[in-house]
Amino acid sequence: MPQSLKSDAHEILSRFGVTATRYTDGSMDSFSPVTGEAVASVTPDTADSTATSIAKAHAAFLAWRTTPAPKRGELVRLFGEELRAAKDDLGRLVSIEAGKSPSEGAGEVQEMIDICDFAVGLSRQLYGLTIATERPGHRMMETWHPLGVVGVISAFNFPVAVWSWNTAIALVCGNSVVWKPSEKTPLTGLACQAILDRALKRFGDAPENLSQVVIGAADVGQALVDNPQVALVSATGSTRMGRIVGPRVAERFGRCILELGGNNAGIVTPSADLDMALRAVAFGAMGTAGQRCTTTRRLFVHADVYDDLVPRLKKAYASVSVGNPLTENVLVGPLIDKDAFDGMQSALSAAKNAGGTVHGGERLEVETDAAFYVKPAIVEMPSQTGPVVEETFAPILYVMRYTDLEEAIADHNAVAAGLSSAIFTTDLREMEQFLSAAGSDCGIANVNIGTSGAEIGGAFGGEKETGGGRESGSDAWKAYMRRATNTINYSRELPLAQGVVFDID
Repeated sequence: MPQSLKSDAHEILSRFGVTATRYTDGSMDSFSPVTGEAVASVTPDTADSTATSIAKAHAAFLAWRTTPAPKRGELVRLFGEELRAAKDDLGRLVSIEAGKSPSEGAGEVQEMIDICDFAVGLSRQLYGLTIATERPGHRMMETWHPLGVVGVISAFNFPVAVWSWNTAIALVCGNSVVWKPSEKTPLTGLACQAILDRALKRFGDAPENLSQVVIGAADVGQALVDNPQVALVSATGSTRMGRIVGPRVAERFGRCILELGGNNAGIVTPSADLDMALRAVAFGAMGTAGQRCTTTRRLFVHADVYDDLVPRLKKAYASVSVGNPLTENVLVGPLIDKDAFDGMQSALSAAKNAGGTVHGGERLEVETDAAFYVKPAIVEMPSQTGPVVEETFAPILYVMRYTDLEEAIADHNAVAAGLSSAIFTTDLREMEQFLSAAGSDCGIANVNIGTSGAEIGGAFGGEKETGGGRESGSDAWKAYMRRATNTINYSRELPLAQGVVFDID
């Protein structure tokens, strides 16, 4: 393995002030998918140490909740400044540990900076409603209060951005945070906490243990999920994971934000700008080696433009650069590990058995057998059958013809997940139909852009087996607070609602 990757990771962590023993003397290895070999070894937490971290976070919450929200926003502003200074280093670490290209690694850190900016403004806008009351001499309103400890469970594919979406909002809402990053990307977790610690030091009077990281596998996640002091669990990952987390949190009447699978699709209509559609579909399907929850996995192309678009798409797939993402001009990096590769090959085999024609999907030879690079695959399918209705977290795009838009929308919606969707059209009626209540059933519905690449200003999440949760922008902040309805009687009478009479002497 190139020594530079390991040394680069260690040097970056050292510059962030992470103690060397945190990434050199542990029993849990962190592997770079770029080479497939270990770049660090970290010490995992236990269920007991996780419980201790949660108790400390709860104590921090009790102090932080009374800090005025605009002052809480000042901490997040400082965090954004620290992220700007750390952007190159943290982006590089993301690329090493998650296998992303430099532009994608840097882009993820920019997303963190953007959510900090959003949250700072939000800290002065945590307002409720004044509500009309039927009783004279009364005023009714709602107020929003901090919730408690927010537990964040994130996935490997966006190892830092998802944490920042939750943490920036949670902090300005008056909460504390305990984060379990993916066991596949613990180093970025340590780095992010170190960067936030810099902001906390500059801020000066925040309570200790306001934000903490716990490292480990499912046992650590379970300890976080089951702890009654964790008021909200925001979990990003597979639908399988969500089926475990959701009921466990519900059993103790906790709250969940679930952002799970996404078998996303695009529709290309006869009126579409095909040059635009080609670029959008190519990035949406191949970006991050198909390992985004918003990756385009299904494509419905109208019969009138199928023979124009699909050959061009095949050509783009055949020519796309696949390789070490840390080198120049490489657009598609590695799969995260062997399990991802095996899952991709299994899906392609099933597609062939269902009548599909596969273009691409081969593993590429590299210097080590421990890394898994593949050619992105286009699979022309006769219909939406077999593996098409299941999400495979790899660069596979299933392409199907359609002739009737209503039927295409019905097929589009006929999968379990409902995260992101797109239509390519210049026809106003087609656009509005797709965005209407009878159109896409996803949490994200786009027109003339791909399924991937959401901005932080909008609420992010989806329906059905995607989990129903929302993170990031719009009014997603409300999930991180508790609402109180307040009625104030400033009269000298005590009228009851609904005209109820209860007179006593």
